[in-house]
Amino acid sequence: MEYRQLGASGLTVPALSFGAGTFGGQGPLFEAWGDTDAREARRLVDICLDAGITLFDTADVYSAGASESVLGAAVKGRRDRVLLSTKAGLPTGDGPGDAGTSRSRLIKATEDALRRLGTDYIDLFQLHAFDAATPVEEVLSALDQLVRAGKIRYVGVSNFAGWQLMKSLAAADRHGFPRYVAHQVYYSLVGRDYEWELLPLGRDQGVGALVWSPLGWGRLTGKLRRGRPLPAGSRLHRTADYGPPVDDELLFDVVDVLDGIAAETGRTVPQIALNWLLHRPTVSSVIIGARNEEQLRQNLGAVGWNLMPEQIARLDAVSHRPAPYPYFPYERQEGFARLNPPLTGPAPRA
Repeated sequence: MEYRQLGASGLTVPALSFGAGTFGGQGPLFEAWGDTDAREARRLVDICLDAGITLFDTADVYSAGASESVLGAAVKGRRDRVLLSTKAGLPTGDGPGDAGTSRSRLIKATEDALRRLGTDYIDLFQLHAFDAATPVEEVLSALDQLVRAGKIRYVGVSNFAGWQLMKSLAAADRHGFPRYVAHQVYYSLVGRDYEWELLPLGRDQGVGALVWSPLGWGRLTGKLRRGRPLPAGSRLHRTADYGPPVDDELLFDVVDVLDGIAAETGRTVPQIALNWLLHRPTVSSVIIGARNEEQLRQNLGAVGWNLMPEQIARLDAVSHRPAPYPYFPYERQEGFARLNPPLTGPAPRA
């Protein structure tokens, strides 16, 4: 396994990490994702550790907290070998205090996560969404309190807009609060919106990307092909409305190129899609999920080799979409491009 720094922090994370959204299986979305229990989860954690995956990500909304509980049971007795990442902020109930990132909610969410995970500290605590109703200074002050208490070691965010993240980082610098070192984002060959604003922001401010749904919400597993119906057992039948939208023509054009590279390399479609992400700037870790051992071992085959530059260029070209305003002048016009050259090159490595 390759290891990288998480943004500009001193925390070293594996290039692939494991997402525990399949643990627990409570609720319609998470039942479709998977219903892994503690025994099965421990086996998956065993395989991850043997492969060098040390970072495990979950959230309080995954299976109504059951994901955290199952993950905690799976890593019991080897806490010193793993990094635990969780998230809070999305609604967990219908009450007025059951959503958001107010001071009281963050303190309670942290205490609940510690109890469910069976640990006395969380390596990376992330805000699952921006809370427009709570001042960023209150949020950062609460996180600072939790860091000083030793309950949280690093802080990050997920699904923030560029201005929301930059406003938070500026406030952290102004008041001496902990800076966000991670941004958990959607990024894939069929969803490259991250690149327009969040990628350059992350590179400039030292915020590393933790990539969720790197296979485009299950569309790049190798099961979807042009002109073929969706397989009967696909979870997309139940979860498509929850995930990011993908244009069918884009999807099938990308899959056609992935199929060609698979024939050249002997790798699978998902392995190639994951490997492409590992070459992108600011990517600290790509979060993979698995409902069973076979899926996990398949995804682990994404590391230990590299796509050729020409193959990366083909994937870049087929997955590219025109930049939205205000970015398209920098892509199309020479004068703008000279002022802001495109971000190229591999992701920073430890």
